[in-house]
Amino acid sequence: MPASPADSALYRGLFSDEETAALFTDSAEIRAMLLVEGVLARVQGELGIIPAEAAAFIDRASREVVIDPAAMALETATNGVPVPALVTAFRKAMEAPDHARYLHWGATSQDIMETGQALRLRRVMALWDARLGALAQALGRMAAAHAELPMAARTYGQAATPTSFGAVVASWGHPVLRHRARLATVRDDLAVVSLGGAAGTLSAMGAEGPATRAALAAALGLTDPGHSWHAERDSIGAFAAWMAGLVASLGKMGEDLILLVQSGQGEVVISGAGSSSTMPQKQNPVGPSVLVALARQVIALAGAMQGAGLHRQQRDGAAWFVEWLTLPQMCILTGRALALALDLAQRITPVPEAMAKGLTDGAGLIRAEEFTFALARHMPRPEAQAIMKDLCKRAMAGEGALPDLVAQAFPDIDIDPTAGLGTAPDEARAFAASVA
Repeated sequence: MPASPADSALYRGLFSDEETAALFTDSAEIRAMLLVEGVLARVQGELGIIPAEAAAFIDRASREVVIDPAAMALETATNGVPVPALVTAFRKAMEAPDHARYLHWGATSQDIMETGQALRLRRVMALWDARLGALAQALGRMAAAHAELPMAARTYGQAATPTSFGAVVASWGHPVLRHRARLATVRDDLAVVSLGGAAGTLSAMGAEGPATRAALAAALGLTDPGHSWHAERDSIGAFAAWMAGLVASLGKMGEDLILLVQSGQGEVVISGAGSSSTMPQKQNPVGPSVLVALARQVIALAGAMQGAGLHRQQRDGAAWFVEWLTLPQMCILTGRALALALDLAQRITPVPEAMAKGLTDGAGLIRAEEFTFALARHMPRPEAQAIMKDLCKRAMAGEGALPDLVAQAFPDIDIDPTAGLGTAPDEARAFAASVA
């Protein structure tokens, strides 16, 4: 098995996301860095920092040149960064030494790599924003359709009180809306140009350094932070934390689905579920299980990303390398989790008969709280609780269903014969309306 599922012909369909992974290939990284080098030369030419003719030549060549990543491997291993090899290969491919000598003027490797990464992450987050919107819409439709479908709410794995399936779906959807709202801030914080030069002082560009950074940001559609941020890792750390929070919410949906489809409960059916190699009766909840596994892995990787925030002095190779080892995998797995959650949301069908069985359980014990508060309107609550505990024991001993025992003991108290859903239907509809 390859170290990354994105590189596996066998497992990529299970754990990887093609659209996200495409933005973390060698060719995507090189293309982004070439774009940054070309635009940097263009704005430096406009500001008179390098000759205009050389700037135009470099800018045009950056969009045309093709560089083989494999040819850069040895030099990258020696230098610890790919930019020196990229600059060497680019200069050679240009076949114009008089112009090529102005390439990469005053920048450092981290500037080129992180500005290129900002461009790629912008596309990643646009992709995810669309998926979050589609997922919220799918969950909203499901919540509205089943707002009043009663089922047992469970706490600590035990039947608690009635709820509705629509409310359960809404509980999956509310965090999706919040994560999407937070993404806007994360996206803005990452859409920042990096241009600080060797030690963050832009000394090689002289007085025109700040203007160059501002012009580069404007040309690329990024923000100018007004300073170098090589060792400031809070924004990338916040992005990692956002991914961990998102997959935790999606993983919760997966955990619920695993329980809802388990044998003996079967309150939902997931079309296209997985099969067993030896047990023909099984329909394994593969999708929800993958969702949970992805969540656990991304959360674990988020810890490595937070640790990588400890950069020494002005620049730190060791901490930066940890980001390289971690961030692409986090993004690809998060992209897969989003795509999978959206797919699952369109393949879930509730089973009302199974949900009804979970509500009645032959003894009606799920209504114990409801009956306690009905009695508490006519007597002190502690007394009502004591009476209801005794009636529950009798129901569990087989003396009758709890609703019948309550009716027999208190014939003059008006007890609703149907299980109350409380605010569950309204909450389901409110969520659906919020994404309509």
